[in-house]
Amino acid sequence: MPGRREDGQLIEELGVIETTESDQILRWDGDVVYIEQDIYHNGQLVHRKYRRRVTDDVAHALLKQLGHVH
Repeated sequence: MPGRREDGQLIEELGVIETTESDQILRWDGDVVYIEQDIYHNGQLVHRKYRRRVTDDVAHALLKQLGHVH
């Protein structure tokens, strides 16, 4: 399944442009809500299926939509 690539950002201390690719599917491991991302430096894959947590605000909004928080 093709992922969605996000615009690159320069990481000056590493001297690379970092881009990410994700299927944008929210996942929950029983503790945290996250999305999986592939991380690229200058177009080269450096980390596959990196778990990036969603922010607390996003997690609370999701719980509210699901009816778990009032």
